[in-house]
Amino acid sequence: MYLGLDLGTSGLKGVVIDDKGNVLAQESASLSVSSPHATWSEQDPLSWWQACIDVIEQLQQRLDLSKLKALGLSGQMHGATLLDSQGDVLRPCILWNDGRSQAQCQALMAEFPDLIERSGNLAMPGFTAPKIRWVQENEPTVFEKLAFVLLPKDYLAYRLTGEMSSDCSDAAGTLWLNPQTRQWDNVLLAATGLTQANMPKVHEGCDLVGVLSEEVAQRLKLPQLPVVAGAGDNAAGAVGMGVTNPGQGFISLGTSGVYFTVSESHKANPENTVHAFCHALPNRWHQMGVTLSAANSLAWFSKLLGKTVPELLDGLEDSGLQRTSVLFLPYLSGERTPHNDPLANGQFVGLVNTTNVEAMTLAVLEGVAFSLLDCQNALDSAGSIADELSLIGGGARNAMWRQIIANVLNKRLIYRDGGDVGPGLGAARLALLGEQHGQGKDIERLIKEYCTMPEALEVHEPEEATRSYYQEKYALYQSLYQSTKDLNDKLALLSD
Repeated sequence: MYLGLDLGTSGLKGVVIDDKGNVLAQESASLSVSSPHATWSEQDPLSWWQACIDVIEQLQQRLDLSKLKALGLSGQMHGATLLDSQGDVLRPCILWNDGRSQAQCQALMAEFPDLIERSGNLAMPGFTAPKIRWVQENEPTVFEKLAFVLLPKDYLAYRLTGEMSSDCSDAAGTLWLNPQTRQWDNVLLAATGLTQANMPKVHEGCDLVGVLSEEVAQRLKLPQLPVVAGAGDNAAGAVGMGVTNPGQGFISLGTSGVYFTVSESHKANPENTVHAFCHALPNRWHQMGVTLSAANSLAWFSKLLGKTVPELLDGLEDSGLQRTSVLFLPYLSGERTPHNDPLANGQFVGLVNTTNVEAMTLAVLEGVAFSLLDCQNALDSAGSIADELSLIGGGARNAMWRQIIANVLNKRLIYRDGGDVGPGLGAARLALLGEQHGQGKDIERLIKEYCTMPEALEVHEPEEATRSYYQEKYALYQSLYQSTKDLNDKLALLSD
């Protein structure tokens, strides 16, 4: 058996697979996010470790984990986890959807004109490097004590093994990695006052990086398992869904929304706000468009109303409502693709006395779908077109939302078995690959054998009858942001 741990924003999931790659069990533990100021998003790394303990204990109630052969990790990308020389956490982790470092992004782009060429990406507030520049300028006493910077899943790997490690798919989202060489770039590190001594060693996602320490193995009641480097959540999701070759892609409906395509080489296209990163598997790269608030938009709306997400979706389905004049911008955490605007705001437009909850729920689902169409258009302009798209993430469980996305994108979408645990499944598959490769087996043969696409549960074809409706509404969606974006700075000042 192999264990994959996926550290998300709202929770940590554990997925166990057998020697043939079949899912045997999964468990999860919830996590909370702190927002002490507007545009800020933070999390306590110690809560990740406790969630890891809780999930493993839950799995032990269902399976004999003494039979595990290896452990893999997946995690939310870009988070800045700062440690001192003793390995202790210096401050809460600044997360991927934190928007405080816009000024630092602008400064980095101005001071280091070759940043884009070296990193293949624009400096965006979500990335790790500008966060460190912000800490340097605003929390100098923390920066003075800074010895190591780890990404979220890599902090878990450190707690498990005592080793400072990362993988190239996750590290590519820091702005410190050169995706062509798949290693840290000294010039990019120096731009934020760091050196390679502050960074973990970079591996391929299926590389073995250590074993559970004796103390941790005893605490978790596990053997001293080998641990693989793992992957950023999106690359791990691709491994879990068998999206490993050029022309393949998927959409993830998690807290954020991701449109992911595989490429055979590093294809930077920053002018279209496309992320160009390394894949978790050797000799592969990928491109992404990212919308910062996907399933989070629906979760926010449900919390606002005091209803559960299933209650909202069931109410919409029962109503039979298929069209609405209400429009929603899902920019609750700013937006990346295509705007790179941390101050972009969420908006409902078109509300009248007769507007009901069902119309607003439908507008939220459509607004997230439109944000994914923005991603698709950006990727198309970058020459990165997926021949077929799988769907993963918690939001993908709802068939109605899947169909709306297929209609908006005008694409055939495939919902596959295991799509709700894609990154965790990918982490477990990477553990399997690493353990088998460690026995001398060829990695490409292992990828072909184990990184297959799960069974298709449902196929969604775009419905011709809805095309004109969505085309017209998407044009309004685009114009709404353009018409109101100048208000964002002024609105942000009101909350200070």
